[in-house]
Amino acid sequence: MLKAIGVILVLAVIVLLVIAATEPATFHVERSTTIAATPAKINPLLDDLHNWQKWSPWANLDPTMRQSYSGAVEGRGAVYEWEGNRKVGKGRMEILAAEPTETSIKLNFFSPMSSQSTSNFILQPQGTGTRVTWTMDGSNTYASKLMSVFVSMDSMVGKDFEHGLSNLKTAAER
Repeated sequence: MLKAIGVILVLAVIVLLVIAATEPATFHVERSTTIAATPAKINPLLDDLHNWQKWSPWANLDPTMRQSYSGAVEGRGAVYEWEGNRKVGKGRMEILAAEPTETSIKLNFFSPMSSQSTSNFILQPQGTGTRVTWTMDGSNTYASKLMSVFVSMDSMVGKDFEHGLSNLKTAAER
């Protein structure tokens, strides 16, 4: 009886490992909203990392989080680093490009898991408003492929993006 249970467990683990190996090599998360403001009004909330405290879905998850800014004051080369509790972890963001209708950010997490991704904010004027699309793309390591068998990056981060875009909308429409 114990031998049969052991064989079943080993087979289950092998199936899980095979399924994980077939997961995609990359991930993509994307959310959008329309904001009643021009790109010129929204851009400073994105391109000046100090302003992320006004709308970031992660800004208030750890009141004792250590934060530092370096590089350019805003736009390309601006850097934000943080270290906090398990909810926010430890990481670094650097603005790679800051254009009137697109901001591109390199995002490195060091804990609770190590990962690197690129996040983009695309601003498309629509009448008197702006369609803002927030994306994140990155590579799936074998460990993240294994994790994605149970929960996708989209389901882990998508709700945070929705919350952040809602906060961004409120901040930009003031």
